[in-house]
Amino acid sequence: MSRERVLDDDELRALLRACRNDAYPFRQYVPLLLGTATRRAELAEMRWSEIEGDKWVIPAERAKNGKPHVVPLSTFAQEVLSEVPRFLDCDFVFTTTHRSPVSGFSKMVRRLSEGSNTSGWRLHDLRRTAASGMARLRVAPHVIERVLNHISGTISGVAAVYNRYGYDDEKADALEKWGARLAELNVLD
Repeated sequence: MSRERVLDDDELRALLRACRNDAYPFRQYVPLLLGTATRRAELAEMRWSEIEGDKWVIPAERAKNGKPHVVPLSTFAQEVLSEVPRFLDCDFVFTTTHRSPVSGFSKMVRRLSEGSNTSGWRLHDLRRTAASGMARLRVAPHVIERVLNHISGTISGVAAVYNRYGYDDEKADALEKWGARLAELNVLD
């Protein structure tokens, strides 16, 4: 059964506030998950060596569709990343062991749910929330599909076979708009 849970603005505001009160790695992980609309494992396994300026390149072997995925890093995402500590001889962005990616997601979701007084959400719902948020900001559906790294979607059939345009500028613009919205919601009260 397909889930339909999308966090509303009040819930997002409360969740971002709860993240500010949390510690590394989840203090930064959850806002960056929202800001990039990536999958939980893709972000958990993020490496510093994959960041090229204002872009993060998820290698094919870690992308669900088996193709490299360029994720434009919005101003919001870059600000969140700037708070992440770097560890000597460790390429993982999110780690507690310095040898493997972060884990403990169930405990973190429970803690942040309690801290934000929200309930009934999972980490994948944040991806749906990001996609729905971009749609509310009038981002075209085919651009949202590219941000999500979906192969199928609004461009299908013959158009999908022949249209090889990457929509990189449009993806960057979409994530910048979404990041600006998250930044508005993340303002200290």
